[in-house]
Amino acid sequence: MDTVTKAGPAEVYERAFVPALFAQWGPVLAELAAVAPGKRVLDVGCGTGAATVAAASRAAPGGRVIGLDPNPEMLAVARRKPGIEWVEGRAEALPFPDATQDAVISQFAMMFFENRLAALKEMARVLSPGGRMAVAVCGALTASPGYHALVGLLDRLFGRDIGDAFRSPFVLGNAAALAALADEAELKAATVAERVGTVRFGSIADLVATERACAWTLGGLLDDDQFACLRDAAERELAPFMTENGIAFDMPALILTARV
Repeated sequence: MDTVTKAGPAEVYERAFVPALFAQWGPVLAELAAVAPGKRVLDVGCGTGAATVAAASRAAPGGRVIGLDPNPEMLAVARRKPGIEWVEGRAEALPFPDATQDAVISQFAMMFFENRLAALKEMARVLSPGGRMAVAVCGALTASPGYHALVGLLDRLFGRDIGDAFRSPFVLGNAAALAALADEAELKAATVAERVGTVRFGSIADLVATERACAWTLGGLLDDDQFACLRDAAERELAPFMTENGIAFDMPALILTARV
């Protein structure tokens, strides 16, 4: 068993997903939320703190940055990062008074919220007058060619139910639907824009091993033999995306911005 698979989900997120996917987006969200020195910033669904750290860098000196997540294992990893307040809590019921944050960010978490409308309303509630929010979700699966190919492979090998488990992070990848959700939440000056990022893993085997350990997609759904089958088939299916430095392909994000 590889070292990625041996790690728990929070460690996999920090060691594999952050460098491969998420590290590139924190600075983008912090800029769009107008994070600046001295600002009070809340990261909702912070995970292990990739975007939170980016916000803290922009809020220094004098800023106060909070990372909130419902998962204690993710927060245990996040707490290794100093200078940030880490809070266990849910996006749908933020444990903060009204108008206490200058900026709110959320990076690739809203897809997994139990009540997305309530979460957006809560983010707006805690923003102070003139504050801004920036919320990123995965864009359309069809626009992420490597993951789209992998989903097709999962459908063929193991059936639609397994493929659908992998589709779950892309459920909000429709700009019109996301804008409609913002309207329902009565967000002011809300816009939805697409930004294209890049997924990078050292090898196809690394990508498959990381997804194997991911509690939000394939974790626990396939046995050892099935993952061996997937790894072998993925070497062929994803070969077009190989570069001299590993596998790389586009993955767009939809970013909702709003103010109060």
